[in-house]
Amino acid sequence: MNRKIFAIFLRDMKVSTRDFIALYIIAFPIIFAIIINIFVPSVNDSTVIIAMLKNDNPEYIGYFKDYAVVELFDTADDVRNRVERRDNIVGILPEKDDYYILAQGNEPEGIVDFVKTLRAYEYFGVTSKDTSVEFVDFGNTIPPIKKLLVNVAIMFGSVLGGMLIALNIVEEKIDNTISAINVSSISRGGYIIGKSIIGVLIPVVGIILMLIMTGFGNVNMLQIMVLLLASSIISVLVGFIEGINNDDVMNAAGNIKILFLPLMGSVAGYELLADKWQKFFYWSPFYWTYKANELILSRSGNWGKISMYTIFIILISSVVFIMIAPKIRKGLEH
Repeated sequence: MNRKIFAIFLRDMKVSTRDFIALYIIAFPIIFAIIINIFVPSVNDSTVIIAMLKNDNPEYIGYFKDYAVVELFDTADDVRNRVERRDNIVGILPEKDDYYILAQGNEPEGIVDFVKTLRAYEYFGVTSKDTSVEFVDFGNTIPPIKKLLVNVAIMFGSVLGGMLIALNIVEEKIDNTISAINVSSISRGGYIIGKSIIGVLIPVVGIILMLIMTGFGNVNMLQIMVLLLASSIISVLVGFIEGINNDDVMNAAGNIKILFLPLMGSVAGYELLADKWQKFFYWSPFYWTYKANELILSRSGNWGKISMYTIFIILISSVVFIMIAPKIRKGLEH
């Protein structure tokens, strides 16, 4: 029996490597991790950009690099052209024995004031050593926006696992091999387990790699895996329903996207609404998944809370299973 279940998984993996959509789903966590690292700055990164000349005084350039992002150009005209682009960037150009600040005029006031202050500090030789400020931090070196995006990506990865199951079932229907379950020696339960493995294992591996790539490699991976297994139940169930009820790959993939609505609604509700409105999202397993992921990614979650949220997810998923299990059984009989 175990060999037959494993054989179903191997077949699904082989089929998935030949389909572009399936390959994209498998690679999604890695692709998303790269995008997050490219576009989300670190906590210590400055959002102020200053354009300067390459042939300027290296010490002068170095001073501004300590407090802002500096882009260097060959000529003053290049600096002016850069400042005139649509984004917010301020130039500093030499003029005889002094410097002047070049701005387009529509930059946020805070950015221009920041550059003015830096210029004044440089003129008077003020450095961070001359301040009496004491920095106290809480050890958070990862930006909140990165944590939010990684949290959402974890949930998306789980949903896409269900889409992977649906695609493979549709592929079997196209090849007329799904009906073979009724005459084969493997039970329906064994078949369901075999088809479910790819929808659970691939997201788990991909999400762990994504966590490592995005700087969350030090979180409690066991808590992440427990939560992923629990949150994958609904995705797996919906994957089976859509795979059985559709004869076209694109239709199956499109219908799985219905899960994106409660997913994003749960995230928006948790992040944007006051506590008194949170109860309206208790029905959504994605709400509890997001809350649990938030604790894990913040490294502040204990097993008590994680277990409680996991139980909520399993209970909600069990209700969904009771509702749609007859449909899955009926679909496999035809």
